[in-house]
Amino acid sequence: MASQNKRIAKELGEVTTSPPAGITVTLPNDSDLHKWHVVLEGPENTVYAGAKFGLIVSLPVEYPFKAPTVTFATRIYHPNVTNDSIGSICLGPLKAENWKPSTKLAGVLEAVRALLAEPMPDDPLEARIADEYRSDRKEFDKNARVYVQRYAKGAVKFDALAAAAEADAKKGAGAGAGSGSSAGGGAP
Repeated sequence: MASQNKRIAKELGEVTTSPPAGITVTLPNDSDLHKWHVVLEGPENTVYAGAKFGLIVSLPVEYPFKAPTVTFATRIYHPNVTNDSIGSICLGPLKAENWKPSTKLAGVLEAVRALLAEPMPDDPLEARIADEYRSDRKEFDKNARVYVQRYAKGAVKFDALAAAAEADAKKGAGAGAGSGSSAGGGAP
């Protein structure tokens, strides 16, 4: 376990002293290296430009041999992120079968930010939003901007959103999670 904490501390040091563009990382609890709060700025020239999104990175005890869990604490209208307060992300490198222990967390965070610039509608968590992205881009852009205005302006709030996500997760624990669509997806 000491070697994992050493690796996590090293990676945390790298992303805090030389952060990737548009990304800020902090620890909500200095004594817990396994939970990170990340503020992700929406990439320029996208519908998310000017927005600030909170991400929660949870590192398992088995890290780096097991992938981290990365979720949006800020609601976002995106085909690859669940349209609910849980904010699950569909991103290839984070899938268990694709995870490589050599993958660095800075690269994961950059991949999440890149996903905002280039959604992957062919591998969605929200099928309806993916269909809209492909078939009615103008409507998708409008809805995404509504979410930015409603949820992603001003300071990022991790605590209230994390508590809501935890409550939602407990409520939905017995319902089962499907892939490819979301029961919680609705119009903005």
